[in-house]
Amino acid sequence: MAIYKSGQRRADGYDTHTHLNDDTFWHDVPAYFGRATEFGIVEMNIVGYDSQSNERAIQLAHEFEGMHAIIGWQPEDIAEMDDNKLAIFREQLQDDAVIGVGETGLDYYWDDNPAAEVQKKAFTQQLELAHEFKLPVTVHTRSAMADTYEALKNAHVEDFGGVMHSFTGTPEEAKQFLDMGMYISFSGIATFKNAKDVQETVKSVPLDRLLVETDAPYLAPTPMRGKPNEPMYVHYIIEYIAELLGKSYDEMAEITTNNARRLWHLDQATDEN
Repeated sequence: MAIYKSGQRRADGYDTHTHLNDDTFWHDVPAYFGRATEFGIVEMNIVGYDSQSNERAIQLAHEFEGMHAIIGWQPEDIAEMDDNKLAIFREQLQDDAVIGVGETGLDYYWDDNPAAEVQKKAFTQQLELAHEFKLPVTVHTRSAMADTYEALKNAHVEDFGGVMHSFTGTPEEAKQFLDMGMYISFSGIATFKNAKDVQETVKSVPLDRLLVETDAPYLAPTPMRGKPNEPMYVHYIIEYIAELLGKSYDEMAEITTNNARRLWHLDQATDEN
């Protein structure tokens, strides 16, 4: 893989899932954003997962051009999502900086996560709000693929759209979600040597439904694996997938950026202003 160096101009990239609202970055967000833009990553979704991160996502989206807020409650934190916080969440979804609901979903991997039925209820509540406000949903699923599919099907996700975030399922599983009109996003996992199954799934996804993300500060891609992740590293993921699919970096950056802007209705928002 050719290593991209800062200063080389490439097509603009879009990190569709990052957590600059996390404590890891909060002390110096401008520096992390500045490094990303040096590598041509000029647009990104700041994704919330609890009360504090949702508030921070909205704040950053108002402060930085190119940042957009996606807010929600992830499975491990939904025990804190009481009626009062749900009411606040509903109000936040109406903020102009918010472009989507998430991250939300189901995670049965960890034993100390809330019970499956509790997770399903919270997921359904957020899907209902996504449907009401016609906001695409960012979905986290781990060891819960079948239940996640059923919840999205029952919510008629085709009416508001969404993305399977940091997807690691099979091509067959990806097709189930694609058939509902969803997009599939790949993180640094796709660049790992032992992720052959994920790479086969990448190759199975239509180009017009493919997205890239860092999920920073987690899942740093090769060659940064094992180090703290940050938004600028999405260029490694774009580069890897471009080579995997026989495309140039610029082609893949343009494809994934256009897909992101289409899913989150950003071109439409630009046209209306």
